[in-house]
Amino acid sequence: MKRKPSYSLTAFVLVLCAALFAPRFAEAQDESTPSLKTPTQEDFERQSRQFRGLWVSTVSNIDYPSKRGLSAEELTREADAILDRAVKLRFTAIFLQVRPMGDAFYPSKLYPWSEFISGKQGQAPDQNLDVLGYWVAAAHQRGLQLHAWINPYRVTVGKKELENLAPDNPARLNPDWTFKHGDRFYLNPGVSAAREHVVKGIVEIVQNYDVDGVHIDDYFYPERKIEEDVKTFEENNRGFDSIEDWRRDNVNLFIADVNRELHKVRKDVVWSVSPAGIWANKESHPLGSETRGNQCYFNLYADVRKWVKEEQIDAVIPQIYWEIGFKIADFATLTDWWSDVVAGTDVKLYVGVAAYRLDPNSKSAAWRDLKELDRQLEYMAASPEVSGQVFFTEHSFRADRPAGDAIQRYGDEHGWIGVEPSSN
Repeated sequence: MKRKPSYSLTAFVLVLCAALFAPRFAEAQDESTPSLKTPTQEDFERQSRQFRGLWVSTVSNIDYPSKRGLSAEELTREADAILDRAVKLRFTAIFLQVRPMGDAFYPSKLYPWSEFISGKQGQAPDQNLDVLGYWVAAAHQRGLQLHAWINPYRVTVGKKELENLAPDNPARLNPDWTFKHGDRFYLNPGVSAAREHVVKGIVEIVQNYDVDGVHIDDYFYPERKIEEDVKTFEENNRGFDSIEDWRRDNVNLFIADVNRELHKVRKDVVWSVSPAGIWANKESHPLGSETRGNQCYFNLYADVRKWVKEEQIDAVIPQIYWEIGFKIADFATLTDWWSDVVAGTDVKLYVGVAAYRLDPNSKSAAWRDLKELDRQLEYMAASPEVSGQVFFTEHSFRADRPAGDAIQRYGDEHGWIGVEPSSN
């Protein structure tokens, strides 16, 4: 969610993940030890019952499925293995990426089948397996929540043109809904018809599946400087003089529309957003944090603070993907900032944690120390506004990675309560 790792998959995935998920500025470790809150036993007991989510990435087959073109049996077997591991490690929720880029992991009237299942966009999986349907049922059988994670605006990854997409891809059918920035195509948030289509796609999921939540990550506008939507702004600026304010309003309209339409269908479904960890730096905005990194308010045109204060979302999951003491973007500083934002609202704060960075071979000394995850969890335990965590990404918890052992040990030490299998 949006929203990094070094994977031992293929060279392509390594490059892709660096582009999509890497921290967006150089390491700059603060040598001083920050003054940290010390959790009490009561804090640990509260944390033991908290929400613990796990992102399962499907774009470019990062986590699931392991490769394209698997049989229905293989697809379900891999899903079961992920879900069983999640239960063992005492997670309580799965965030499954079901619309990675204008395609779907379920039969849809609005989006074609994902290429990351069959290998060809628009081609159904073996035996027409309803992948999302299987995950929902299998998760619920194990007592886990299943949140449907979508990327609302990304259309392509890599050098691909619209004519390479499935014939019924909404971007190919409506090229005027898109703009191309660099090598990638995006739906244009400034085109109302494009926004409405994405909202309809979200409603379709909730109408057809018993998902516990709908989730989006931090892909609103491309983070680099863009100019491709200037004509859209000139044709329909809605009275805005500033294109930056207009872009932010486009995203605000989308968030409000989803909140309204989603809860018309089901009031209990959780609508969550995972923004980049820094809303704004204080030097750029008086309400910002004491940080010096990439700002979602200015760079992605996402006014997440407004959505929280106005309760346009049910949960916020900021990607605080840096260590404690990182002077550009300190984990403790940002946890405190987001805690202050949600205080007095009904919006839950689940911190997005960079489990993928925990690595004895990391270039960063902080992440070579496998106790960094403990320190972050302890800090969150002592932060009463934090209601839980979501960890990126699933394969970081497999046998050849250290995060699984770290979280298992921490959970054992502090009596984490796992899920109860469903009786249904």
